[in-house]
Amino acid sequence: MQRTYRILLPGSAALILTAVALAGGQAKESAKIVSPDLGGQTTRAIAGKTAFTFLAANARAEHQRDFFFGNRLFNTNWVIAPASVKSFDGLGPYFNRVSCSGCHTQDGRGRPPLTMDEPLTSMLIRLSVPDAQSPNGAGPHPVYGDQLSENAIPGITPEGKTRIAYESLTGTYADGEPYELQKPVYEIKELAFGELGAGIMLSPRVAPQVIGLGLLEAVPQEALAALADPADRDGDGISGRLNRVPDPATGNTVIGRFGWKANQPDLKTQNAGAAFSDIGLTNALHRSENCTAAQTLCLAAIRAPELDLSDKFLDKMTLYTRLLAVPAQRNFDNPGVKNGQTLFSAFGCAACHAPTLRTNEHAALPELANQKFHPFTDLLLHDMGEGLADGRPDFEATGSEWRTAPLWGIGLFETVNGHNRLLHDGRARGPAEAILWHGGE
Repeated sequence: MQRTYRILLPGSAALILTAVALAGGQAKESAKIVSPDLGGQTTRAIAGKTAFTFLAANARAEHQRDFFFGNRLFNTNWVIAPASVKSFDGLGPYFNRVSCSGCHTQDGRGRPPLTMDEPLTSMLIRLSVPDAQSPNGAGPHPVYGDQLSENAIPGITPEGKTRIAYESLTGTYADGEPYELQKPVYEIKELAFGELGAGIMLSPRVAPQVIGLGLLEAVPQEALAALADPADRDGDGISGRLNRVPDPATGNTVIGRFGWKANQPDLKTQNAGAAFSDIGLTNALHRSENCTAAQTLCLAAIRAPELDLSDKFLDKMTLYTRLLAVPAQRNFDNPGVKNGQTLFSAFGCAACHAPTLRTNEHAALPELANQKFHPFTDLLLHDMGEGLADGRPDFEATGSEWRTAPLWGIGLFETVNGHNRLLHDGRARGPAEAILWHGGE
């Protein structure tokens, strides 16, 4: 059985989609939720420009001081060592931004440049080259590493600069209304160490919103494994897979759940990696400066004898990202919203953007334990088709697979960050274009 729906999307042409009823006339996963509290007991009924910045509603008193200190660290502009404030020096030698909030402004979402002359301020470019010794056939560039650093401390030339142009792709909806998509084309200029060479793989990534991450971290691995269906045993065309990645703290292989390709296993590892790659801060998980053997000036730069980001500071930053509140769903009882939930299920969106997940009693913080919440993600890898493929594998993720992005807070992006750019590289100008880019599964 199938039904055809005509949807009017704000600022867009009509979109006609066909929904196919699955076995027993039921969608694989219902998008219906019974509470506007998307973050369970952590939820706050907040909107406005600071909607992503609040402490979880159920935060315990003993965690509040560390949360606000973590907020300070997240918003600190790090400076070059040595500096008068020793605790906040160590920037670089290479870096992309001087603070976490430089990309995640108001704990929100980044975007691509709006003009070809604008630098990358809240996105970055990952790099890989073919590597037969690597399990996935790709490794970091021997000279530029695995991420292009577009800024550097004085005396060192930045690795390069990214320029983005767009090709126009046009088409029509099923009712004849036209649409236009933007396909990004990337060029790396002003390369400090010569050309990138043949076989280079580029992967642009915009900064995602950082709300509710502690809840996502606390979903049991067994629950994610139960959602995975790599062989599509149920025949619904959806075959989500787990990414398995090394835990740098133990060396064990674990399930990845953070990052655009689920290449980070937990928030401490995610935060340590971002501090190192994006700001140039050494820490317990990344003890050497972010320099390759060919970057002699980087290797010779002045550095502190101790780690730039202490374990104490890293732990407080991690607590901060664990306890950022999720805004409540707005207009929960609006008939249009409820109808949208029905259509969301009917089209199969909920098969990947799982409306409901649960944590167990083993969460890192008691506030996050035993929570039923609604992030609209399964944290799994899905083949998104050639249109969105970056061609760059990431552990077990292929070049066309991406982790399902959480959809909570999506209606507040424009309020918080002044734009509505979606997908991993921000190419989609709103939900309609993001839907049209979906391919593969």
